[in-house]
Amino acid sequence: MDIELAQENKAMKYDFDKIIDRKNTNSSKWDTTKDEVLPMWVADMDFEVAPKIIKTIINKAKHGVFGYPIVPEKFYDAEINWWKKRYNYHIKKEWISQVIGVVPSLSAIIQAFCQKGDKVLVQHPVYHVFDAVIQKNELEVATNDLIYENGRYRIDFEDFENKVKDEKVKLFILCNPHNPVGRVWDKDELRQMGELCIKHNVIVLSDEIHRDLVYKNYKYTPFCSINEEFLQNSITCTAPSKTFNIAGLKASSIIVANENYKQKIDKVLNQNILSSINIFGIEAFITAYESCEDWLDELLIYLEKNKDYLISFIDKNLPKLKVVEPEATYLLWLDISKLNINSKLLAKKLEELGKLRIIPGLVYGENGDNFIRINIACPLEVLKDGLKRLENGIKLLKYQT
Repeated sequence: MDIELAQENKAMKYDFDKIIDRKNTNSSKWDTTKDEVLPMWVADMDFEVAPKIIKTIINKAKHGVFGYPIVPEKFYDAEINWWKKRYNYHIKKEWISQVIGVVPSLSAIIQAFCQKGDKVLVQHPVYHVFDAVIQKNELEVATNDLIYENGRYRIDFEDFENKVKDEKVKLFILCNPHNPVGRVWDKDELRQMGELCIKHNVIVLSDEIHRDLVYKNYKYTPFCSINEEFLQNSITCTAPSKTFNIAGLKASSIIVANENYKQKIDKVLNQNILSSINIFGIEAFITAYESCEDWLDELLIYLEKNKDYLISFIDKNLPKLKVVEPEATYLLWLDISKLNINSKLLAKKLEELGKLRIIPGLVYGENGDNFIRINIACPLEVLKDGLKRLENGIKLLKYQT
């Protein structure tokens, strides 16, 4: 099997096995982590960016003048064409607003549609920044907790309707694909949620930043593509940042077809100066979507192998852990309930004993406390090192308790 993998990797155009030293580069992932500790926590890949993106940025830098940029027509064309070729869905230029990032987009949308004291619905365990953005805007977090059953997550639709019935709930933040549980919601699930939101006058804010990172046998469906009613009652946030490892370049899009919604959102974006993408972010955005699809296709092959390696390793060496079957994202969700230790303490002990940094599931909501999240977007040799550290940390933990 190893020979087969080596042959496949040899045939690949891009070298995802290349290990790049990111220490002392002002990296949030690496330079906030102790030297002896391996960081496998934040959603940041350790792969070199696609060569065409690097070349584009170098060429722009060689020009030598970095004044205020405008967003060219090619930016909108790149977004439109990406939706068409990857997801067979046509969006229009007038639906697109450019923004410096998905998180600022979430905040702007909340400000556009909510007032102090309103509520925004989320589905724990979910990306913790959702809660933070809601609370920083002086709103209340309402939760429709996902149900973990037989190793997979599902939606509690009865509770979902009870929550959207509340007149104070103005927005529902959908995470599709879901971070951290790795679900790609199917059309029936999306349809049920969408119909309930329309029934109770709740706008769907769909964070689809992980849409391009879906494993084989699973299919991502853009929420707005299901029908015209959903299109008119939804706002979609996307970006090439997770897909192409360019989060530091700060370029993203909001897609909204409802003209009234878009006017409200654009007003807040302008008030908060959130549409001023930097000159390199514009160039990287265009190049990624126009010219780097082959890099993404190879990345997905590599991530699939890393995922399979992790599952095999844990089945063989850490039988008390269970991998929640990942359908998307490079952030794997591990069930630690059989270790009889809460996720926060386990994360602390893994860093002390195993020299490994991961994220405790409690960060994503109380119902995430029996889980940890680990990032597999790294060269296979780094992943192997990380998994040995995970194994060693858990073994040493056993001797301490």
